[in-house]
Amino acid sequence: MKRRILCASALSIAAANLIPLRRVLAEVTADHDLAAVRTDGKSVTLRSAEIRELSSSLPGGVLLAGQNGYDDARRLWNGAFDRHPALIARCTTAEDVVHAINFARSHSLLTAVRGGGHSVSGQSSCDGGLMIDLSPMKAIHVDAARRTARVEPGVLLGDMDRATQASGLATTAGTVTHTGVAGLTLGGGIGRLARKLGLACDNLRSVEIVTADGKQLRASSRENPDLFWGVRGGGGNFGIVTAFEFQLHPIGPKVYAGTMLFPYAQAREILGALVEFAERAPDEMYLTAFVGRMPDGLAVGFESCYCGAPDAGERLIAPLRRLGKPALDALSAQPYVQVQASTDGLFPPGRGYYIKSGFVSSVDPKLIDEIVGRFEGAPPWVNNVLLIHAGGAMGRRKPDATAFWNRHALHDLAVWASWDKSSESSRDVVAVRGFWQALEPYTRGYYVNTDIPDDEKRLRETYGDNYPRLVQLKNKYDPTNLFRLNANIRPST
Repeated sequence: MKRRILCASALSIAAANLIPLRRVLAEVTADHDLAAVRTDGKSVTLRSAEIRELSSSLPGGVLLAGQNGYDDARRLWNGAFDRHPALIARCTTAEDVVHAINFARSHSLLTAVRGGGHSVSGQSSCDGGLMIDLSPMKAIHVDAARRTARVEPGVLLGDMDRATQASGLATTAGTVTHTGVAGLTLGGGIGRLARKLGLACDNLRSVEIVTADGKQLRASSRENPDLFWGVRGGGGNFGIVTAFEFQLHPIGPKVYAGTMLFPYAQAREILGALVEFAERAPDEMYLTAFVGRMPDGLAVGFESCYCGAPDAGERLIAPLRRLGKPALDALSAQPYVQVQASTDGLFPPGRGYYIKSGFVSSVDPKLIDEIVGRFEGAPPWVNNVLLIHAGGAMGRRKPDATAFWNRHALHDLAVWASWDKSSESSRDVVAVRGFWQALEPYTRGYYVNTDIPDDEKRLRETYGDNYPRLVQLKNKYDPTNLFRLNANIRPST
């Protein structure tokens, strides 16, 4: 089979044209000492000469407050967070990441790592610390013959999907194309193909990573296997991944997918039928049931994707059309890349978002009653409640095969809220937490990509029996907890 390599790095090349200007600006503005925040919350003074030295070591330079490009670089997808790092290190290579980590470690700086900037919890940035910005690292190399892709940490899901689908291939990705590949994969990676192919992290062949001591390592089943185990679901606790190698699979180019809506008056009946359908569906079928707020009122329905032959998917879905008269039937055979972008408009960048979520191993009828009854009286900024389809291939791996423990889950239950004005954020967060209190008892553990722990108990439930092993890895690779802005595994040393 003829080997074909597709390289999608034009954006990296274009960005490089701006590098000299950024470097000059960084050097001009780094002419005075700078106050910053350490990992212990105390203040530290960064000398101007040290900042200039870091900037000169990075082709992308260092951005400081007030400098052209600083606000764009610090801005996150989730508009609920408006954080201002003391400085932003723009990384274009793994060697740049080494320099940035060494600088952070030597000054014990509070350190955030930004890949796609899509962190729901806002931990891709920080106030007063160092942001290590990986967004310029956007290279994608697809080897169609080996069915692999090497992807850098600044790549977004839509870019990866388009590059791999050019060869008729894909791997599990999330459900919003402007999500970053790095954060999604490190946290596990649930998506429309997970029931067929496993989680995004299950499809990793290897990673290239820089650990807290500045060492560049390769981790795979053969090299540093303990670290490879940990990065598959353990988040960014152990270092900064500078390249991911994924296994690809033949998918598409068309799948049978779309959305169907029914009147909210049928919510209990429809949700019960969808849960039953999902529990016996083949691996090729992904189906997320939801109650949602539409322009003309509340609705119940589902979003699905059948990744096998489209005509087989249409036959499989047919019984659901008989549940009632749909208010919307938008199911059809569509290109996979189109399906992957189909919900992007529901999550535009800049709005404030807050999510509570938890894994559900079985859906009790009482849970359906709670969802339907409470959503009907929920405030308007609570957008939807979803039962995101899990199980299938992702559920057949042993819980200790990777750091991702919650293989038992059949659904990821999630409550989404969003708002336009930052002044509304506190009110909306309180409302969602109140809503969630009635649903949380039906869950155990949570998906680290869509929630953050309220307490240590929830975090331990999330990692289950894997937690002690994760602590050992933290002790080995990040004993000072430099990488703490995540679902944090605290070192015991």
